[in-house]
Amino acid sequence: MGQPSSQADFLKVWQLRLRALEANADELADLAPAREKLQSIETRAQAAFQRQSAAAAAKQEASKELTALVAEGRLVMALLNAGLRQHYGKDSETLAAFSLLPFRGRGPAGSSAAKKGRKKAGGADDKPVTPPPAEPPAPAPSEVVL
Repeated sequence: MGQPSSQADFLKVWQLRLRALEANADELADLAPAREKLQSIETRAQAAFQRQSAAAAAKQEASKELTALVAEGRLVMALLNAGLRQHYGKDSETLAAFSLLPFRGRGPAGSSAAKKGRKKAGGADDKPVTPPPAEPPAPAPSEVVL
């Protein structure tokens, strides 16, 4: 068997070694204190491994429960939001106290275009837009330096 790399591999190797040491306890009496110490470590490691497994199972159960609770809570929140809007009215500013946005309308037509810096088409002040020239204009004869 190769060198152990995982915790489970270490536990397996320790168990095999302890069985072999116990089977040959008469010949290896001088190693009894180390064998007892390894037995104690192996017993405590097994207990920790069982606690770890139980914690992982508990975590999975808690995750399932949390997922179900969040789904149920979202449905109840939707019901409460609708109830608050029905009670106070969809445009009531009181909804802000419940972290809900009141309906404030869409605003006058074209107001969103004005906010974005666009001009309305067809206005009296509209001038045709001409692109800039590709080359700079030639200097006037009075500007030419000799």
